[in-house]
Amino acid sequence: MEKVLKPTNGYMALVLSLILLAVGAYLFTLAPVMPIIVAPGILCIAATIFIWKGLMIIQPNHARVLNFFGKYVGSVKDNGMFFVNPLYATIKISQRASNLATPTLKVNDKMGNPIEIASVIVWQVSDTYKAAYEVSDFVSYIKTQSEAALRNLATSFSYDNIEDETATITLRDGGQKVNELLEKELNDRLHSSGLTILEARISHLAYAQEIAGAMLQRQQATAIVAARYKIVEGAVGMVEMALEHLSKKNIVELDEDKKATMVSNLMVVLCGERGAQPVLNTGTLHQ
Repeated sequence: MEKVLKPTNGYMALVLSLILLAVGAYLFTLAPVMPIIVAPGILCIAATIFIWKGLMIIQPNHARVLNFFGKYVGSVKDNGMFFVNPLYATIKISQRASNLATPTLKVNDKMGNPIEIASVIVWQVSDTYKAAYEVSDFVSYIKTQSEAALRNLATSFSYDNIEDETATITLRDGGQKVNELLEKELNDRLHSSGLTILEARISHLAYAQEIAGAMLQRQQATAIVAARYKIVEGAVGMVEMALEHLSKKNIVELDEDKKATMVSNLMVVLCGERGAQPVLNTGTLHQ
């Protein structure tokens, strides 16, 4: 479990080491006259080197994990200059937010269609003890787990609802919900490594090349059918409204045959892809 330490101010130790260095240098200058002071001079120089070894500078959003002969001592997260036991072994860990772009993966979605998918992940170290000792290399660990989580997400949902019409969430239309599911799974996978996912988003999503053309034609056909349905639905409403107004205002009386002819002509005009070419009748309605 992570233990945060508050080490000694390093500036005081630095000043003390400079004083010892000056004393040692002064004693060495007096050595030719007083050889007995060589030993104290050596001790001052050795103490200076010992203090310098215990000094460490920690940049903002960085931390040091301290280890004393195999035993975890604690983590220093404050920034500045500090003095710790020179016998401590230290591990530098950055706590800055980092980006990870996963490679484009080729997987099968829930319906078995091959798709290409990639993501961008923003992460940072939240527990320095776990990051340093629970996994061998947390950078490689997050890369591997991110690809595994992305594959699992892709196989859990269909690309769209063309084949799975009952799907409430699809990869293409899921949007923020899909990103939240990916973020949650990554946090669950990386909890033991001391890493936290700040944001996870799908950056690339497409059908694989071998079926992309066929799926595009299918999507176009579906869109055309949907558009035709709307056109016909609107045309029927307009025809119904026209007949109702003609009957209500007594503009003209139409028998069933004339109504059928009028409905047919209106449907052709309203549903046709091209503009209708009018034919003017200069005789009677029966001609």
